[in-house]
Amino acid sequence: MTTSTALRPSVRAAFAALIDYAGLFPPAKLPRPQARAEYDSAHGGPQAWMLGRFIVPATLLFESADWDAALSVIAEGDADVLERIGALRKTGSHIEALEIPIANSISPLRAVLSADEILDVTGELEAGVATVGLRDLPAFVEIPRAAPWWPMLPAVMEALARMQLQAKLRCGGVTAEAFPSVEEVTDFIALAVHAGVAFKATAGLHHPVRHADAATGFTMHGFLNILAAAALASKVEREMLVRVVAEEDPAAFRFDDTSFAWRDQRVELSDLQRTRREAFVAYGSCSFDEPVDDLIALGILPPR
Repeated sequence: MTTSTALRPSVRAAFAALIDYAGLFPPAKLPRPQARAEYDSAHGGPQAWMLGRFIVPATLLFESADWDAALSVIAEGDADVLERIGALRKTGSHIEALEIPIANSISPLRAVLSADEILDVTGELEAGVATVGLRDLPAFVEIPRAAPWWPMLPAVMEALARMQLQAKLRCGGVTAEAFPSVEEVTDFIALAVHAGVAFKATAGLHHPVRHADAATGFTMHGFLNILAAAALASKVEREMLVRVVAEEDPAAFRFDDTSFAWRDQRVELSDLQRTRREAFVAYGSCSFDEPVDDLIALGILPPR
């Protein structure tokens, strides 16, 4: 990977407003004042162009509506919660996106969910969002990884596309089981791109490239892998897309003035911009400094 002291157009296209700040959530789990101070520091820093929304749980938002940051709200999809969010938005809260884990709307304890249950809850969510006047916001639906989810994923993605909803991919957590496999991530990205469903990712994505984490022993996915896979999903066969998601060599990813590349697969600037606009639109990270520092170390971003 070529080191550069200049910010290449492809780098700006790749990372503009990519990182939604999730300092309130594990593993950081910072108190609200500290999380907000870190967000404000990043917002005033030289890499502020990479910073997206501040992620807040609806419960905390309801405790105090005094939030002047651009917000992405994690909320249950029931009517009462959505109505309260809609009311706050009407009174001036800067709510710009919703993130809705639908598992609790079915059952948090169930290990097996049917396609009909997932589709029914998603349909009710779409109707609820429209009823309370939030239909203009992106709503990222986190579909539970309960078995047998993966065989039904094509139908779910097609339904999200029909309802003009977005998807959310959880890439990790505090246990090994929370990390989806390379094949799962590959299929999620390929099906989202094929259906025209924009998605964001979350959890375990502090670092650019897939790697084994020394502290936990977990192999963690990388946000460059996801970006490259989203950009290439409509252009390469599944076997190659699996290799993109599984890539662990940072040198395999390159940026120049007009393109982004994984090995010999190039993504022109216009396609990269389209990927960020219509496919991989953001990811949540409880740290802003870690991904920035890693990109600097790789020579993708100029030194601070």
